[in-house]
Amino acid sequence: MKNVFDILEERGFVEDVTHPELRTLLEKPAKVYCGFDPTADSLHVGSLVPIMGLAWFQRCGHTPVAIVGGATGMIGDPSGKAVERQLLDEMVIAKNLVGIRKNLETVLVSGDSQNRPLILNNLDWFRHFTFVDFLRDVGKYFRIGPMLAKESVKLRINSEEGMSFTEFSYQLLQGYDFLHLFRELGVTVQLGGSDQWGNITAGTDLIRKVLGKSAYGITFPLLTRSDGQKFGKSEQGTIWLAPEKCSPYEFYQYFIRVTDADVIKLMKLLTFMDMAEIRQFEAAMARPDYQPNTAQRRLAEEVTRLIHGPEGLETALKVTKGAAPGSDTVLDAAILESIARDMSHKDLPMASVSGAKVIDLLVQLEMQASKGEARRLVKNGGVYLNNQKITDENYAIAQSDLIEGKMLLLAAGKKHKVILKVINP
Repeated sequence: MKNVFDILEERGFVEDVTHPELRTLLEKPAKVYCGFDPTADSLHVGSLVPIMGLAWFQRCGHTPVAIVGGATGMIGDPSGKAVERQLLDEMVIAKNLVGIRKNLETVLVSGDSQNRPLILNNLDWFRHFTFVDFLRDVGKYFRIGPMLAKESVKLRINSEEGMSFTEFSYQLLQGYDFLHLFRELGVTVQLGGSDQWGNITAGTDLIRKVLGKSAYGITFPLLTRSDGQKFGKSEQGTIWLAPEKCSPYEFYQYFIRVTDADVIKLMKLLTFMDMAEIRQFEAAMARPDYQPNTAQRRLAEEVTRLIHGPEGLETALKVTKGAAPGSDTVLDAAILESIARDMSHKDLPMASVSGAKVIDLLVQLEMQASKGEARRLVKNGGVYLNNQKITDENYAIAQSDLIEGKMLLLAAGKKHKVILKVINP
């Protein structure tokens, strides 16, 4: 079996490692952990990089350990943050942990595998510490100089916001996580984003000082777009992994829209696609006969299937086809309800819809600025009702146009669409 370090390096996961001999050590099965902050009841697309890192370790015979920070989440990691996080109480964190566990179990294989994932809550070992015990047993191993020298600390201390003692102590908590896992479970490797380097080395240093043994760390690049912007945001907001917060359709559409400059990188980081296939797409994109968006469709299908399963992908493809102007897909209320989760939708009484001219609705729904502009759009073939082109500028909504007697899909051009839900007065 191929060494997991080689796989990660080839796919662009490895940014920094604490020890150059780590690759050799990973020729034997190891336990590797990564922590996830419970700041919401779902992880987002940016969290997929460390999750996929754990998944590759698992595929190569290592045991993944995911820590959801019930304790550290109450403090808040200052890494990469310009201001202090809002502190969460134990009830909110407990709710968030349930959602994050589901995210992790979606990607990491459980079943009967010998190296099934361990998903733990660090509050289970921190709740037994008193403040004095922690300062005496853990704090004595940390020196203020190296703590102040860490990049995440320096940036905040020199800012107008400054840094509270609460946040300053975060690296002690994460460092102790690594010591506890090393001592109790034999975890020898920690993964994290590049902003976690200081927290990871806090753990490896603590293990060396307390136990006189070596532990190791790997950091991954933070997931950013080619233009430098943070990956995982759309006009509608964060792209969450939980289907309740981001539907399969919206999730799929996000990846369909990634740029050519980003698509190959995302194939490497966010899918299990074979590198030979990824290189084929990379070569095809450089040829003049390449069909635009072919790679994006493959990426979107793979990531959507991974996070939402085959059924979620099927729904996303069905809704995508159903929402396309001119599509021959037979629309039903279920499809429109799915689309309405991710598309602008309005409610109007039956009296305002039945018999109304399409051009009047376009203005009423603020899809066109005036009736004159609406007429011109109809004449230019840019108006669709339930995916059928409207060519008559005087076309009025008939009862038969209402899908299951209650919904319409109106499109002004390819991108501006509104779901109209008819309500009785």
